[in-house]
Amino acid sequence: MNRFSRKTLIVGLTVVITYSVVGCAEGDKANIIYAGSGSVTQGAAKTVVTNLFECKNGNSRVAGIGEITASDGSVWTVPASNQYSTATKAVDLYEECAAITPISITAVNVDSVPIVEIDADGDGDIITGYIFADNYFELYINGKFIAVDSVPFTPFNSSIVKFKVSKPYNIALKLVDWEENLGLGTENNQGKKYHAGDGGFIASFSDGTVTNEDWQAQTYYTAPIYNLGCLNEKNSARLSSSCTTKGTDDGKDAYAIHWLIPEKWQEEGFDYSHWPQATTYTEEAIGVNNKKAYMNFIDKFSGAGAKFIWSSNVVLDNEVLLKYTVK
Repeated sequence: MNRFSRKTLIVGLTVVITYSVVGCAEGDKANIIYAGSGSVTQGAAKTVVTNLFECKNGNSRVAGIGEITASDGSVWTVPASNQYSTATKAVDLYEECAAITPISITAVNVDSVPIVEIDADGDGDIITGYIFADNYFELYINGKFIAVDSVPFTPFNSSIVKFKVSKPYNIALKLVDWEENLGLGTENNQGKKYHAGDGGFIASFSDGTVTNEDWQAQTYYTAPIYNLGCLNEKNSARLSSSCTTKGTDDGKDAYAIHWLIPEKWQEEGFDYSHWPQATTYTEEAIGVNNKKAYMNFIDKFSGAGAKFIWSSNVVLDNEVLLKYTVK
């Protein structure tokens, strides 16, 4: 692994960090400028949880958890801090590992899904939500926890939730594109040992709420980055569109950028107005035409008017928070 030292300058409101890299291959830049607000790590994380999930009826990628220390001394959990091991799981629409494989929504007992009451007075409407996440979600309504995805990584699954709430109400989601190579944002895929995965999230709700460009999305973990100079921040947007997404067989020294998630981000009163608008993606871009967890219920997703959303980079941004207020 390359070793790097770090110098920090404050220029206006921008943190400009110069990394002097020791041990680079000949021709690499000796100084790499990172002008951003995140913390930088390099290389693989230490595995602290080997695997969160075992697939009983098929194969799944290993869903581990790691820890890594940034150049500023901060310690980060990768791919994200999560509640998977302790929290209530969402009811599965489709989940191969549990042998839940209905061919359509008509084969699902929607009435059996438990209802989470949000309002203390018991008023409000019962809302049913249909969710497909690549790979993992944690859902809150008005700051109250509803459920987490039952499968953290693969195989792909879809979920159904119910809650009782009065309008207006606030939806908050933590989304994670899981990683096989912890701290590097990559997996063994498409013939490359280190290939960036991609995310994607779509949902519709029985009150007509759907995911689209009106939602807001903020990035909190971006990897792999092979050249820190490709990153850019504009207003509150954390941009990586100039960074490569190509796979490699030599990605063990990749960088990653981490941002601290604000306290009470999931609460109803949290001000997310400065977050960027969510970016929409087509079904083709996400690659769901061969995923029964999605296609068997397409009438509840794109058929209901919902769109796939994520941050501005569905490949490199691995932890994304979503917020939306239903008025």
